[in-house]
Amino acid sequence: MEQRAAGDTRDRIVQVTARLLQRQGYEGTGIKQIASESRATLGSVYHFFPGGKQELAAAAIRHGDQEFADLLRSALDSEDDPGKALVACTRELAAGLRDSDWTDGCPVTATALETIGRAPDIQLACAQAIEHWQDLVAGKLLACGFAADTARELASTVVSTLEGAELSAQVARSEEPLHTAGRHLARLVACYAPDATAR
Repeated sequence: MEQRAAGDTRDRIVQVTARLLQRQGYEGTGIKQIASESRATLGSVYHFFPGGKQELAAAAIRHGDQEFADLLRSALDSEDDPGKALVACTRELAAGLRDSDWTDGCPVTATALETIGRAPDIQLACAQAIEHWQDLVAGKLLACGFAADTARELASTVVSTLEGAELSAQVARSEEPLHTAGRHLARLVACYAPDATAR
């Protein structure tokens, strides 16, 4: 029972940190606020994360990685056609941002921009997250018959576009940047589809 309670406390700390990074960035998020909002003591936070804020932020990035991967995987699986699947993904992202009043963006992007060159553990977690998402998109394209090099390059473009469109949507407080990105990604993917290149 104690082990489960400890695990619950750690998970709660990580989840709260991920949400705070989404909403106020790395520099704007302090350990005291994390402890308060996760209903944990400062001692508990440092017990689970003796490396302090950087170690905790890296764990939160990994949590955010998995959350976005789950959304991405669900969207990609929702349609056989990869272009339609990407439109479904941008629709989900747009709805999530709108429902959060445009505050819950990507914790990976926000944290990476603030910590590049200063926090190697965080930078590594961010790089691994982006690679994970690219792998999911590339896997979908490979399953649809795309050549491996094309799938990898398209996946990189897709993830970069989604990240940029999500930030633009937050700034504009509008779903349209994501919907526009979805439509154009679908067209781009269709240009490289095996049946298109055969013609």
